[in-house]
Amino acid sequence: MKIKHTIAILAAALAMIPAGAQRYKTIDKSIAVVGNELITVSDLENEIRMMHAQGQSSDRLTRCNVLENMMQSKIFLMQARLDSLTVNADMVEANLNEQMARVRTALGGDEQAEAYFGKSLYQLRKEWKEQLQDNSLIQQEQQEIAKSIPELTPYDIRQYLDTVDVDKLPVIPIKYKMSQICIYPDREKAKMECKERLLALRERIMNGEKFTTLARLYSEDPGSSRKGGELGMASKDIFWPAFSDAAMSLKPGVISQIVETPDGFHIIQIIEKKGDMFNARHILLKPKYTEEDQENAFKKLDSLKSVIEKGETKFETIAFYRSEDPATRTNGGQMADPHTGSAYFEIDQIKPEDYAAVKDLEIGQISAPIVSRDNEGRDGNLVYKIVRLDKIVPAHPASFENDYTELLDGVRSIKQQEAIDKFIDKKIAETYIIIDPIFGDCDFSREGWKAKVRK
Repeated sequence: MKIKHTIAILAAALAMIPAGAQRYKTIDKSIAVVGNELITVSDLENEIRMMHAQGQSSDRLTRCNVLENMMQSKIFLMQARLDSLTVNADMVEANLNEQMARVRTALGGDEQAEAYFGKSLYQLRKEWKEQLQDNSLIQQEQQEIAKSIPELTPYDIRQYLDTVDVDKLPVIPIKYKMSQICIYPDREKAKMECKERLLALRERIMNGEKFTTLARLYSEDPGSSRKGGELGMASKDIFWPAFSDAAMSLKPGVISQIVETPDGFHIIQIIEKKGDMFNARHILLKPKYTEEDQENAFKKLDSLKSVIEKGETKFETIAFYRSEDPATRTNGGQMADPHTGSAYFEIDQIKPEDYAAVKDLEIGQISAPIVSRDNEGRDGNLVYKIVRLDKIVPAHPASFENDYTELLDGVRSIKQQEAIDKFIDKKIAETYIIIDPIFGDCDFSREGWKAKVRK
């Protein structure tokens, strides 16, 4: 089952941390002072521990880098308070709930989380909320500094191009412009057949067959099927709301009715509940489409392609009247990146099936019918389509005439980073900062820090 937040890597990382490391304690002391802000050993080790929890390793160099990042954050935080910036409370609460859910799920419950961190959940939540509030202010301050640069003009972009080496110009990757005509299979029929298959499995369980056996045999969730459908103790916030609501309403051992989520259709059996956490088994089935569905759709698409290639009707006209994709039909079938709205796609932005269909076409040619996915939901719905290759823009160094928008974005990013770097260097020089000599051999990225190490 694909849950709302991936926890497999997190769980694996926590499992690999030795028990001794999880019980690690240290004598707390101040290791850096930035203005009126302190950074202690425990602050640093908490950051390292969260890195471990996210699957990252650490060494001496890591601690130097983390300390430098923490000190820079303190500089931004001090300025944010001077500028009277306010915390985005809604975002902090949402991020806090997500972080708590991830950690509790990865560790297997509240007691395990408290044992791992050596603190109560109440204390953890309080500390993490404070950190997230600080992060909110830090991000806002960085945005304020970035916004302080003057609005760029075409003259600024020209000046940048005149001063930068040609081999340092950004390279604009090859881009494709495409149009499509789509036909969907009978999704309602496929959903009904999926539900009937799941109802039959539920009936078999009610008649005495083991849920775990049928989950291993039939469930289409590869992550849990090999474990008899068991998901493990997890926060309800980790799953789709419909799944969590159904699971939390069940008593242990009871089998749910069919539950629909973006992943497909489920039946659920609760094993254990603790507060807002539960361990459940499930069987997941997904709608299936037949060869007949594909054959019928391909015949229609072949016929439409033939009409276009004979010049009887324009591609755009058929797309408007016959394509079943509402997102592109009104534009004559022209495809657009759902994230940027651009009609041009880099290779890694094109669905693999679509790229395979157009990569050998000449401009204006139409592909054979293919099976692909649309942009709805997380994984997209199955769709049959023909794709026309409208244009290819070869890879090339950015130019003022053809790539002004990309250059504008690039130069803006450079100027913003320069403003942030200048702000940090200035604050390091004029702020009261002391760094413990145990970090004297750290190769900090900014020279100013070295002068702040206590002799």
